[in-house]
Amino acid sequence: MERMLFLQRNRFTLLFLALAVFCSVLVLRQMEANRARHLEAREALILLNATGHTAPAQRLYEWLIRRLETASVSTLLEDRQRLAILIDPAKEQPDNLLWKYHRSVANELDKRSQNALVRALKLAEEIR
Repeated sequence: MERMLFLQRNRFTLLFLALAVFCSVLVLRQMEANRARHLEAREALILLNATGHTAPAQRLYEWLIRRLETASVSTLLEDRQRLAILIDPAKEQPDNLLWKYHRSVANELDKRSQNALVRALKLAEEIR
């Protein structure tokens, strides 16, 4: 009897909590699906570039470039490490899609670290 009263009194709160948990699970699943899609596209770019399929590799390169700004730092670091194994980052190769993508990832990471530095300096000034 008490259990029924508890459920009746708190049904909206319980429904809200159940909905919040459900939505959280959906968000996490979507984030993992996006991450897996990115990794699949990166590996496909590497394979297509290595086998000389330039047109499809170019499409994947452009798809990856469009998503650079929204990619997580961990994803960018993983991309940079994976590509550094395959190319010589110090040697300029503007015709190589892998080198160009590696360079773009490195530039995005540099930009983000500069933004983090600016935020850190601003915070230090505010705390003063």
